[in-house]
Amino acid sequence: MDQGMVIDLAQEALWTIIIVAGPMLALALVVGLIVSIFQTVTSIQEPTLAFVPKILAVFVGVLVFGPWMLRTLMEFIIQLYTNFNYYIG
Repeated sequence: MDQGMVIDLAQEALWTIIIVAGPMLALALVVGLIVSIFQTVTSIQEPTLAFVPKILAVFVGVLVFGPWMLRTLMEFIIQLYTNFNYYIG
């Protein structure tokens, strides 16, 4: 296993992590922005008002995107284990 192969594997792993985590991070970002605008307009400065909707949005996102996230991670892991002999030899 040479240095280029390790870099390729690390790059593919990081890309998979970004792809899988992206929808949850985007949901938290959008909900946080909406709640912040709401808090600014109404002058409500309650910290839990910013926290709870983001948690709920991420939970709903996991329910919606969970099967896709699991499938994406499983494809990466299966590809990694299938080519294991190639990586060590």
